[in-house]
Amino acid sequence: MKSKLSQFSFNLPKNLIASYPSEHRDEARLLVVNRKTGEIEHRIFRDILDYYDDGDVIIYNNTKVFPARLYGRKEKTGAKIEVFLLRELNKEARLWDVLVDPARKIRVGNKLYFKDSEDNDVLVAEVVDNTTSRGRTIRFFYDGPDEEFSQVLDDLGNTPLPKYIERESEPLDRERYQTVYASEVGAVAAPTAGLHFSKELLKRLEIKGVDFGEVTLHVGLGTFRNIEVEDLSKHKMDAEYFKIDSKATGVVNKAKKKNNRICAVGTTTMRTIESAVSAESYLKEAEGWTNLFIYPPFDFHIANSMITNFHLPKSSLLIMVCAFGGYELIMEAYQVAIKEKYRFFSYGDAMMII
Repeated sequence: MKSKLSQFSFNLPKNLIASYPSEHRDEARLLVVNRKTGEIEHRIFRDILDYYDDGDVIIYNNTKVFPARLYGRKEKTGAKIEVFLLRELNKEARLWDVLVDPARKIRVGNKLYFKDSEDNDVLVAEVVDNTTSRGRTIRFFYDGPDEEFSQVLDDLGNTPLPKYIERESEPLDRERYQTVYASEVGAVAAPTAGLHFSKELLKRLEIKGVDFGEVTLHVGLGTFRNIEVEDLSKHKMDAEYFKIDSKATGVVNKAKKKNNRICAVGTTTMRTIESAVSAESYLKEAEGWTNLFIYPPFDFHIANSMITNFHLPKSSLLIMVCAFGGYELIMEAYQVAIKEKYRFFSYGDAMMII
C-alpha cells in the first residue's frame, strides 16, 4: 500500500518543464498507459479519437481562469507589491481574499495603488485583515457597477501562470492558459489536462458519437500546495467550490449503465465526480465545497479512463494519478516520459490512462 509521501518522489530534469504550450493544442504528445496490459504507447493528443466511440463520455471541467495576478504600489514608499486574488468574499463591499508578496511589507491599514498601462491610477485598495503569513483581506474602493469593476480587475490582471513557469505572462497566455470550453469564471489556475482539446477535436469526437459531461470545479492555489506530512492520511486539502447539474449526471449515468468508456479530463474533474457519488455508485447532482484527497488505495466509482498532464514530484496530483493507474505502472510511465523527453507540468504534454 502506497500511502507515504516519500514514495512519490522522482528526479525531473529542469529542462523538461514546459515554459510555453505546443504550437497547436491537439498536437501535444500523448503517453497512453493501459492498466490491463501494462503497455505504454507514444501518440499525439488528437489520437484520442482512436480510443473513444459512440456512446462513450468525456467529462471536463468548464471552470474559467480569471487574471488573478495584479501588481500594485504601496502608498508612500512606492514599493512594488504582487497581489494574487484568491476569491471574492463580499461583492457589495468589494472584499477579497488575496496573497501578497513580499508579505512582510504589507500591514493592516496599508493602501495599495494600481495603475493601468498608461500609468494612470485606476484602483485603490486597503488592507483590512491578516489571514495567513502571506494572506490578507483587502477592500477595493470602486463606486461603479459590478460589471465595470470586474472589467477593471480583468484589465489590470495578469494570467496567473504557476511560479514554476519562470517568465512573466504574455498576451498569448490569455488564450492558451484557458480551455476552449471554459465558461464559469472562478479559477486561479487552469484545469491543464483540458488545454489540449481544440474546437476541431471536440467536433470530431462529437461526430463519432462521443458525449460530453460538463462539471465545474474552481481550481484554487491549494492544488499546488506542498504536502508537509509523510503519512498521506493526515494531509488536508483546501476546499474548492464545485457544481454538477442534472444534464451532466444524465449523460454520465447513461454511459455507466451501458458499461461505456467514461473519461475524466484532469485531476480536478476526477475530484469533482468522486465528491458526488450516490449509494448505488452513480454520479449525483451536487453543489458545494470539496476537500477530497485521493490517494492509494482508492475505489473509483465513475470514470474508467483519465487524461492528465505530467505532475510535480510528491504532489497531490501525481498521488491521485497513481491511485487511478496503479503506483508501479504510473511511476514506470513517468520514467519513460523523462527518458523520451516529454514536456512536464501545466503547458506540457499529456498522459491518458485506459
